Amino acid sequence: MADDKPQVTIYTDGGAKPNPGPGGWGVVLIVPNGYTKEHSGSAPDTTNNQMELTAAIEALRALKEPSAVTLHTDSEYLKNGITRWLRGWVRDGWLTSKDEPVKNQELWQALHAETQR
Repeated sequence: MADDKPQVTIYTDGGAKPNPGPGGWGVVLIVPNGYTKEHSGSAPDTTNNQMELTAAIEALRALKEPSAVTLHTDSEYLKNGITRWLRGWVRDGWLTSKDEPVKNQELWQALHAETQR
């Protein structure tokens, strides 16, 4: 049951400067006992959106067990993708409402896979 899952709070951020250009991402996970985990990484040629997505993916990958997650991000792209667009993309074969391929599709697919485990 979802109620039995540990509650985990996750803070993510990512960016590239210039955009596109070299970038990095970071996450902070706070687990129920108050223990904090931090993870980060970088890429030599990326975009802000790719780093925001990578942060969320890596945060979910760091979870040791299924958890109820509260994700905090400053990225409207990530927020909208998770809350508004993702279900439709999956349903529509990873095409947008304009029948175009979803940008950063591999990252969105990885994020979706992490939310399903």
